[in-house]
Amino acid sequence: MKRRNFIQNAGIAALAGGGMVTAAGCDSQRNSTLGSSQIQHGVIFTLKYEKGSPEANLFLEDGRRILTGIPVVQNFQVYDQVSKKNDFQYGFTMVFDNMEDYTTYNEHPDHVAFVEERWMKEVVDFLEIDFRGLEG
Repeated sequence: MKRRNFIQNAGIAALAGGGMVTAAGCDSQRNSTLGSSQIQHGVIFTLKYEKGSPEANLFLEDGRRILTGIPVVQNFQVYDQVSKKNDFQYGFTMVFDNMEDYTTYNEHPDHVAFVEERWMKEVVDFLEIDFRGLEG
């Protein structure tokens, strides 16, 4: 079990190192930082479909289209997970200015519908992680 947790954490750390960014305004420069009130929301996941399949690609495209339509979502990114240290296939990340925006996102009808109609039916495993920037 400890190895599984390490593998999961290593996978999200790799995702974090690959561009989980951002500064005020969500500039995607490599050295930008997350503001202390901002939240970086990330999820790595495996679909029930073969990686790269038309069904998987449709899920990723629909996820991008639906979730970026929620006004509080910033810097939405879709990732192809490449580490051999875990079994996840893909990742989504996004930034919120504050906890209120994060809550708005979680409760937004489009997010709720995506989770109920797509995520719960098509995702077989996932790890969700949320970060807040540290001062200093």
